Amino acid sequence: MNPSPLASARSAAAKAGSDAVGPLPEWNLADLYPGMGSEAFIQDLAQAEAECKAFAETYRGRLDALAREGGTALGPVVERYEGIEDRLGRLASYAGLVYAGDTTDPQRAKFFGDTQERLTTASSDLLFFTLELNRIDDAAMEAAMNAPPLDRFRPWIEDLRRDKPYQLEDRIEQLFHEKSVTGRAAWNRLFDETLASLRFRIRGEELTLEPALNKLQDADGDLRRDAAKALGEVFGANLRVFTLITNTLAKDKEISDRWRGFEDVGDSRHLANRVEREVVDALAEAVRQAYPRLSHRYYRLKAKWFGRDALDYWDRNAPLPKVEQRTIAWPEARDTVLSAYRDFAPEMAGIARRFFDENWIDAPVRPGKAPGAFAHPTVPSAHPYVLLNYQGKPRDVMTLAHELGHGVHQVLAAKQGALMAPTPLTLAETASVFGEMLTFRRLLAGTTNVVQRRAMLAAKVEDMINTVVRQIAFYSFERKVHLERRKGELTAEQLCDLWMSVQADSLGPAIRLGDGYRPFWTYIPHFIHSPFYVYAYAFGDCLVNSLYGVYERAEPGFVERYFALLSAGGTKPYDQLLAPFGLDPKDPGFWQIGLSVIEGMIAELEGMETA
Repeated sequence: MNPSPLASARSAAAKAGSDAVGPLPEWNLADLYPGMGSEAFIQDLAQAEAECKAFAETYRGRLDALAREGGTALGPVVERYEGIEDRLGRLASYAGLVYAGDTTDPQRAKFFGDTQERLTTASSDLLFFTLELNRIDDAAMEAAMNAPPLDRFRPWIEDLRRDKPYQLEDRIEQLFHEKSVTGRAAWNRLFDETLASLRFRIRGEELTLEPALNKLQDADGDLRRDAAKALGEVFGANLRVFTLITNTLAKDKEISDRWRGFEDVGDSRHLANRVEREVVDALAEAVRQAYPRLSHRYYRLKAKWFGRDALDYWDRNAPLPKVEQRTIAWPEARDTVLSAYRDFAPEMAGIARRFFDENWIDAPVRPGKAPGAFAHPTVPSAHPYVLLNYQGKPRDVMTLAHELGHGVHQVLAAKQGALMAPTPLTLAETASVFGEMLTFRRLLAGTTNVVQRRAMLAAKVEDMINTVVRQIAFYSFERKVHLERRKGELTAEQLCDLWMSVQADSLGPAIRLGDGYRPFWTYIPHFIHSPFYVYAYAFGDCLVNSLYGVYERAEPGFVERYFALLSAGGTKPYDQLLAPFGLDPKDPGFWQIGLSVIEGMIAELEGMETA
């Protein structure tokens, strides 16, 4: 049987990856379902639809009476709801992961779209449940939560009731929910498929987004320039569709926020993250005030290493000159991360090893594959999966450490169940960034060569600047876009102008931004999929810098407290989970602790210049 063109392309891509970095793993989604057309998937989807309908028919309009009977009456209802949510999550996760494997494959796209539609229709029958729970009198609900089995769900119910002021009448909520398929979800899919279809011609070679972006880290400066120009030209040629997507989704969010009564453009995200607006504002302002001490200072130093007054934007993430560049094979990357995790806690390495041993990772670069990297928690009854686009760069090793941190967190939190395992973004990046830090510190400790040590420190500083400074600049860009959109549609030129203004402020005078950089906002998926998600990266990095400082002081019981934090999932707010470490992000001076770690590394690099 002859292979299809798609299979041939994927085989060629896998072989190219194998030649450079060794055989790369592809995930085995059969732990969820055997295949798109499998009987197991078809039956589960039909059963989920039936369960949703039966649940609504049985309990709609009865929750208040059940609550007054007590936790023994209402508790089993919540347990049944959680079981349905787990089944729905399994179906949605499988369809999403299949689609992420190749967003340009029409069969996968149809499967994803059809599944999404049916799940949206089915889950609309469940909408009444949380709305009705929140209408129960506080005293009656408090009394019910004191009795089993409802008492186990107290954190979820208390968390749910924070949404109460922003809930709408049931029929409006149902309309919002059902129209999401032809609204936000459809525009998200258009963005994904457009991005996956782009091709960038670099020195006669047609590349997809990930390999093209990877050229910006090449040791060849001329190649970096050619790649940057190719990226800018293609992004620019597609500005019209990206501008329409951005305008539409910003307006969609404004409508939702207005109906729900959110005051600020970021308030819905802050509520979802269970973090106060004042805390996020303090973080953002602290980082913006630190631009001159961090990014401006570092890029001035890097330009000096290159013998220039300023670097072109395509040199921002360039490897240092006169430093040997090598491709890191997959087995070495795996062993490096697992060793770092094992030094911290054997249990952590044991969980991470399962991702390799049981095919929970999809690592090769393939045409049509979703760009970037992520760890998908799926559902507690299954296990997480990790997607990478591994190309053997040192940053790819750090990405592996990052996503495995997420994976370990998700495995540990799974015991909380489908309703309470998810972690708010305020803590979602903790384990991932901590995993990166463990890996970096282990590598640095084993490096005595001054040139290699400088290169490693510089790479870590750049990663931290990308995580803290760049993400807060992204947050500033989003705020400007959403605030300006309230006045009317933004043109492509306006969007590019806003992008260039925040980039100039954050990167400083030592990075030369040319016109080719103007459309680079178009490929950032967080702007589309999760508005205002980006500040969570800065939150997590600064938090982990402080957390790692506690660890380095070798305080007794740190590992146990750390595992307790991860295992809590979404059962406690971030300030309660951090209190055992003596950390308080609500303290205005807290963020300076994390930022000072980055400053210290830059100072160490400056000291190497005079040593």
